[in-house]
Amino acid sequence: MNKVFEKFDFKKRLTSMLKLDLRRLFTSNFFYIILGSSLIIPILILIMTKMMEGSPINDQYGNPVLDEFGNPILMEGFKNVWQMLGSVNGNNSSMKMDLVSMCNINMMYFGVGILISMFISQEFRSGYVKNLFCMRSGKGDYVISKTIIGSIGGILIFILFLVGSILGGLISGISFEMVDFNISNIIMCFLSKLGLVLVFVSVFVLMSVVGKEKLWLSMISGLGVSMLLFMMISIISPLNSTIMNVLLSVIGGIIFSYFMGLISNLILKRTNLI
Repeated sequence: MNKVFEKFDFKKRLTSMLKLDLRRLFTSNFFYIILGSSLIIPILILIMTKMMEGSPINDQYGNPVLDEFGNPILMEGFKNVWQMLGSVNGNNSSMKMDLVSMCNINMMYFGVGILISMFISQEFRSGYVKNLFCMRSGKGDYVISKTIIGSIGGILIFILFLVGSILGGLISGISFEMVDFNISNIIMCFLSKLGLVLVFVSVFVLMSVVGKEKLWLSMISGLGVSMLLFMMISIISPLNSTIMNVLLSVIGGIIFSYFMGLISNLILKRTNLI
């Protein structure tokens, strides 16, 4: 009687690796720290900016910063809670580089990147990767799995940030008024942000594959590349987003992650695992 061995094809390899990665992700203490931070950070931002609104901005010597007319420049807070998601395209505020434009949900792309870097770096340091590839797991499967896992983690991080923003608005008393946009635009804006998660996840997967066990190298290189892409976020996913912004973000994210994944896979095949 001939023995028939079950074929361990791509689908089964990827499914197996995804199960392992999901288990590791949801048993990681650091993942829950990031999730908790995603909920708390927007609450603190809205409360603190509300308290500081109207106070003069001082320079490094404690002197008030003056405008061109000699008047002190006052701290501006959030006019509405939805500014935590971004600004409206076409407004002057969309091009400003101030506290309101920087302290919003876009910060969390870096949080997703840090999660990916630590996740992959720990696998290289512990030797888990070497054992993984010896157990019929392909390097391409590894890249795909990490991209999917990073995207799942990123989506959860962004959802909690949105919940935290709403809670922060209720606690601080900041308005939920919608000016030049509506609830449909907000939904499209948020979905566009989620589509862009793929872009940043694939960047940090690539840089983590390059850095391997060197976490500092993965994070520095990943943050450096991400800063080049950071300014595009407000343009691609503004508060007055439409379905076109969502399609652009999702399709662009898939295409970008595909090519970045090819590079990551090539690097894994051409270099030593440790």
